[in-house]
Amino acid sequence: MERNRLGRSDVHVTELGFGGGPLGGLFEPVDDDTATRTLEAAWDSGIRYFDTSPHYGIGQSERRVGALLRGKPRDAWTLSTKVGRVLVPQDPGGRTDEAFEVPATHRRVWDFTRDGVLRSVEDSLTRMGVDRIDVLYLHDAEEHFEDALRDGYPALAELRAQGTVGAVGAGMYHTGKLTRLVEETDVDVVMLSGRYTLLDHSALDDLLPACAARGVSVLAASVLNSGVLATPRPSAGATYDYAPAGPRTLERARRLAAVCEAHGVPLPAAAMLFPLHHPAVAGVVVGMRSADEVRRDTDAFGTKIRAQLWSDLRGEGLLDTRAPVPGPQADVP
Repeated sequence: MERNRLGRSDVHVTELGFGGGPLGGLFEPVDDDTATRTLEAAWDSGIRYFDTSPHYGIGQSERRVGALLRGKPRDAWTLSTKVGRVLVPQDPGGRTDEAFEVPATHRRVWDFTRDGVLRSVEDSLTRMGVDRIDVLYLHDAEEHFEDALRDGYPALAELRAQGTVGAVGAGMYHTGKLTRLVEETDVDVVMLSGRYTLLDHSALDDLLPACAARGVSVLAASVLNSGVLATPRPSAGATYDYAPAGPRTLERARRLAAVCEAHGVPLPAAAMLFPLHHPAVAGVVVGMRSADEVRRDTDAFGTKIRAQLWSDLRGEGLLDTRAPVPGPQADVP
């Protein structure tokens, strides 16, 4: 699997990255055996970039990802996690976590201060049992952006200067705030959730040009828009951005699927490969919860797509004319 460098750092990631959200019990519980098989399948497929967060299952995802990576050669893999929420122990009292299907053993406290960032990193290293983190992100800072920009980023830059982490950035969905971060700081990478996909090209307005101009890499996450692009034929009840897809969104997804089907290309394959054609995009990160999902996703990622598909999507008005895609000459043997 191809690897790409993140910004001007020395950190490289495989073009397909493993998203650790589902292993934290997102939407439904995942048992330990299933999690282990999922991670081993990802490793066997050639994935060497693993992304996680304290938020995912209040530490469960980090523990599981760490358990896999501790047994692999350290120079063979790239690991990222996130800061912004400090986990505070509490009595679960028989309750389930607010966001993930795990016992509510901890509560989250927003904290982008220097002390909060350092504490979060120390806790993450302990949970994962690894010696260092390769990439560190400010996480979900949309509602705390000024704090993250003023206090959180300098803490990340300090850790990078010390060599504790190799690259720093932020993981968010808000393109305008990520653009400010790119223009006002020296981040290496941003993880963009759901805003450069077959259905949503809004990152072309501000973030992607800013990243290209400043040499900042983009990792495209939520490229399946939380479900509506995850099957060859989107069905009623499919989700978009973690909510039921509206009629217009569903109709557009079905039009995308019809063009893909005419070319013999599964919709999820086109969705995963589309962002990679932008020069600022270093990879895509896909959440996976089972070994079967890993195999389906990696098979789709390996699909060979002729340039005519992108041309036809553009001709149907389904692709922004600013979105870079291979030209017709790419189909010439």
